[in-house]
Amino acid sequence: MKRIAPRTGTAIELSKGQELTVIDPEGGQVSDLLTVSRADPREILSNGRTFDYEERIILTTGARLWSNRSNPMLTILEDTALAHDFLLTPCSEDTFRHFYPDKPVHRGCFGNLAEALKPYGVAPDDIPTAFNVFMNVPVAENGVISVDPPQSQGGTFTRFRAEMDLVIGLTACAAYASNGGTFKPIDYDVSD
Repeated sequence: MKRIAPRTGTAIELSKGQELTVIDPEGGQVSDLLTVSRADPREILSNGRTFDYEERIILTTGARLWSNRSNPMLTILEDTALAHDFLLTPCSEDTFRHFYPDKPVHRGCFGNLAEALKPYGVAPDDIPTAFNVFMNVPVAENGVISVDPPQSQGGTFTRFRAEMDLVIGLTACAAYASNGGTFKPIDYDVSD
Protein backbone atom coordinates (compact mmCIF):
# COMPACT_ATOMS: atom_id res chain seq x y z
CA MET A 1 0.00 0.00 0.00
CA LYS A 2 1.29 3.44 -0.95
CA ARG A 3 0.04 6.89 -0.05
CA ILE A 4 -0.37 10.06 -2.11
CA ALA A 5 -0.06 13.13 0.09
CA PRO A 6 -2.87 15.71 -0.03
CA ARG A 7 -2.86 17.93 -3.14
CA THR A 8 -0.11 15.93 -4.90
CA GLY A 9 0.08 13.21 -7.56
CA THR A 10 2.16 10.34 -8.87
CA ALA A 11 2.62 8.04 -11.88
CA ILE A 12 2.23 4.27 -11.63
CA GLU A 13 3.18 1.66 -14.25
CA LEU A 14 0.72 -1.21 -14.67
CA SER A 15 1.15 -4.23 -16.90
CA LYS A 16 -1.82 -5.83 -18.63
CA GLY A 17 -3.74 -7.92 -16.11
CA GLN A 18 -2.44 -6.14 -13.03
CA GLU A 19 -4.93 -4.59 -10.64
CA LEU A 20 -4.96 -1.12 -9.11
CA THR A 21 -7.02 -0.37 -6.02
CA VAL A 22 -7.65 3.29 -5.23
CA ILE A 23 -8.66 3.88 -1.60
CA ASP A 24 -10.03 6.91 0.22
CA PRO A 25 -8.52 6.16 3.65
CA GLU A 26 -10.22 8.95 5.62
CA GLY A 27 -13.33 9.66 3.54
CA GLY A 28 -14.38 12.71 1.55
CA GLN A 29 -11.38 12.83 -0.83
CA VAL A 30 -11.34 12.75 -4.64
CA SER A 31 -8.60 11.17 -6.77
CA ASP A 32 -8.10 12.12 -10.43
CA LEU A 33 -7.07 9.06 -12.47
CA LEU A 34 -5.64 9.32 -15.98
CA THR A 35 -4.55 6.34 -18.11
CA VAL A 36 -1.95 6.43 -20.88
CA SER A 37 -0.78 3.56 -23.08
CA ARG A 38 2.84 2.64 -22.35
CA ALA A 39 3.25 1.69 -26.03
CA ASP A 40 2.27 5.17 -27.28
CA PRO A 41 1.52 8.17 -25.03
CA ARG A 42 -0.79 9.56 -27.72
CA GLU A 43 -3.26 6.81 -26.78
CA ILE A 44 -4.94 8.22 -23.71
CA LEU A 45 -8.15 7.99 -21.70
CA SER A 46 -11.32 9.30 -23.39
CA ASN A 47 -14.52 10.10 -21.54
CA GLY A 48 -16.38 10.46 -24.86
CA ARG A 49 -15.38 7.01 -26.12
CA THR A 50 -16.15 5.54 -22.69
CA PHE A 51 -19.65 7.04 -22.55
CA ASP A 52 -20.24 5.95 -26.15
CA TYR A 53 -19.17 2.31 -25.77
CA GLU A 54 -20.46 1.78 -22.23
CA GLU A 55 -23.72 3.54 -23.13
CA ARG A 56 -23.93 5.27 -19.75
CA ILE A 57 -22.34 8.08 -17.77
CA ILE A 58 -22.56 6.38 -14.37
CA LEU A 59 -19.59 4.00 -14.31
CA THR A 60 -19.17 1.31 -11.67
CA THR A 61 -18.43 -2.44 -11.36
CA GLY A 62 -18.19 -4.07 -14.78
CA ALA A 63 -17.69 -0.86 -16.75
CA ARG A 64 -14.59 -0.31 -18.87
CA LEU A 65 -12.68 2.92 -19.40
CA TRP A 66 -11.76 3.38 -23.08
CA SER A 67 -8.96 5.15 -24.95
CA ASN A 68 -9.21 7.76 -27.70
CA ARG A 69 -8.38 4.88 -30.08
CA SER A 70 -11.39 2.81 -28.98
CA ASN A 71 -9.42 0.30 -26.91
CA PRO A 72 -10.39 -0.70 -23.36
CA MET A 73 -7.78 0.53 -20.88
CA LEU A 74 -9.22 -0.37 -17.48
CA THR A 75 -12.10 -2.49 -16.20
CA ILE A 76 -13.75 -1.64 -12.89
CA LEU A 77 -13.70 -4.95 -11.01
CA GLU A 78 -15.08 -3.84 -7.66
CA ASP A 79 -16.52 -0.53 -6.54
CA THR A 80 -17.69 0.49 -3.07
CA ALA A 81 -18.10 4.18 -3.98
CA LEU A 82 -21.50 5.79 -4.45
CA ALA A 83 -20.30 8.16 -7.17
CA HIS A 84 -17.49 9.00 -9.59
CA ASP A 85 -17.25 11.83 -12.11
CA PHE A 86 -16.09 11.67 -15.73
CA LEU A 87 -17.49 15.02 -16.90
CA LEU A 88 -15.17 17.63 -15.37
CA THR A 89 -11.56 18.33 -16.26
CA PRO A 90 -8.74 18.18 -13.70
CA CYS A 91 -8.58 21.27 -11.51
CA SER A 92 -5.84 23.70 -12.56
CA GLU A 93 -4.42 27.13 -11.81
CA ASP A 94 -7.17 28.53 -14.05
CA THR A 95 -9.80 26.59 -12.07
CA PHE A 96 -8.57 28.23 -8.87
CA ARG A 97 -8.61 31.71 -10.41
CA HIS A 98 -12.14 31.12 -11.80
CA PHE A 99 -13.88 29.41 -8.87
CA TYR A 100 -11.77 30.42 -5.86
CA PRO A 101 -10.57 34.00 -6.49
CA ASP A 102 -10.19 34.60 -2.74
CA LYS A 103 -7.99 31.50 -2.19
CA PRO A 104 -4.32 30.88 -3.01
CA VAL A 105 -3.77 29.58 -6.54
CA HIS A 106 -2.67 25.93 -6.69
CA ARG A 107 -1.46 24.02 -9.75
CA GLY A 108 -4.19 21.49 -9.02
CA CYS A 109 -4.58 17.98 -10.36
CA PHE A 110 -3.78 19.20 -13.87
CA GLY A 111 -0.34 20.41 -12.76
CA ASN A 112 0.24 17.29 -10.67
CA LEU A 113 -0.71 15.00 -13.58
CA ALA A 114 1.44 17.01 -16.02
CA GLU A 115 4.49 16.67 -13.78
CA ALA A 116 3.94 12.97 -13.05
CA LEU A 117 3.33 12.03 -16.71
CA LYS A 118 5.97 14.24 -18.35
CA PRO A 119 8.66 11.49 -18.18
CA TYR A 120 6.28 9.26 -20.17
CA GLY A 121 5.91 11.70 -23.07
CA VAL A 122 2.63 13.31 -22.05
CA ALA A 123 2.55 17.07 -22.63
CA PRO A 124 0.16 19.35 -20.71
CA ASP A 125 -1.96 19.93 -23.83
CA ASP A 126 -2.43 16.14 -24.13
CA ILE A 127 -4.19 15.85 -20.76
CA PRO A 128 -7.92 15.18 -21.23
CA THR A 129 -10.74 14.78 -18.72
CA ALA A 130 -9.62 12.42 -15.97
CA PHE A 131 -11.77 9.76 -14.31
CA ASN A 132 -12.46 11.49 -10.99
CA VAL A 133 -12.65 8.65 -8.48
CA PHE A 134 -15.07 9.33 -5.59
CA MET A 135 -16.10 12.74 -7.01
CA ASN A 136 -19.77 13.67 -6.58
CA VAL A 137 -21.14 15.69 -9.52
CA PRO A 138 -24.93 15.43 -9.62
CA VAL A 139 -26.72 16.43 -12.81
CA ALA A 140 -30.10 18.08 -12.26
CA GLU A 141 -33.12 17.39 -14.48
CA ASN A 142 -32.50 20.68 -16.29
CA GLY A 143 -28.91 19.64 -17.07
CA VAL A 144 -27.23 21.90 -14.50
CA ILE A 145 -24.30 20.28 -12.70
CA SER A 146 -23.02 20.89 -9.20
CA VAL A 147 -19.91 19.77 -7.36
CA ASP A 148 -20.94 18.34 -4.00
CA PRO A 149 -18.75 16.82 -1.27
CA PRO A 150 -17.73 13.20 -1.93
CA GLN A 151 -19.99 10.53 -0.48
CA SER A 152 -17.02 8.25 0.21
CA GLN A 153 -16.34 7.12 3.75
CA GLY A 154 -13.01 6.04 5.20
CA GLY A 155 -11.96 2.82 3.44
CA THR A 156 -14.12 3.32 0.32
CA PHE A 157 -12.28 1.82 -2.67
CA THR A 158 -12.47 1.10 -6.37
CA ARG A 159 -10.47 -1.76 -7.93
CA PHE A 160 -9.44 -1.70 -11.59
CA ARG A 161 -7.77 -4.22 -13.95
CA ALA A 162 -5.38 -3.02 -16.64
CA GLU A 163 -6.47 -4.12 -20.12
CA MET A 164 -3.16 -3.03 -21.68
CA ASP A 165 0.25 -1.92 -20.43
CA LEU A 166 -0.43 1.46 -18.87
CA VAL A 167 0.93 4.44 -17.04
CA ILE A 168 -1.58 5.75 -14.53
CA GLY A 169 -1.49 9.33 -13.32
CA LEU A 170 -3.15 9.46 -9.90
CA THR A 171 -3.76 12.40 -7.57
CA ALA A 172 -5.16 13.40 -4.22
CA CYS A 173 -7.34 16.21 -5.59
CA ALA A 174 -6.53 19.81 -4.69
CA ALA A 175 -9.86 21.60 -5.36
CA TYR A 176 -11.93 22.93 -2.47
CA ALA A 177 -15.45 22.08 -3.68
CA SER A 178 -14.50 18.61 -4.95
CA ASN A 179 -13.36 17.57 -1.48
CA GLY A 180 -15.87 19.38 0.72
CA GLY A 181 -13.27 22.02 1.65
CA THR A 182 -10.66 19.66 3.12
CA PHE A 183 -7.61 17.92 1.68
CA LYS A 184 -6.68 14.37 2.60
CA PRO A 185 -4.45 11.60 1.26
CA ILE A 186 -5.29 8.86 -1.23
CA ASP A 187 -3.97 5.31 -0.85
CA TYR A 188 -3.39 2.86 -3.68
CA ASP A 189 -2.24 -0.72 -4.12
CA VAL A 190 -1.03 -2.64 -7.17
CA SER A 191 -1.39 -6.43 -7.34
CA ASP A 192 -1.03 -9.19 -9.95
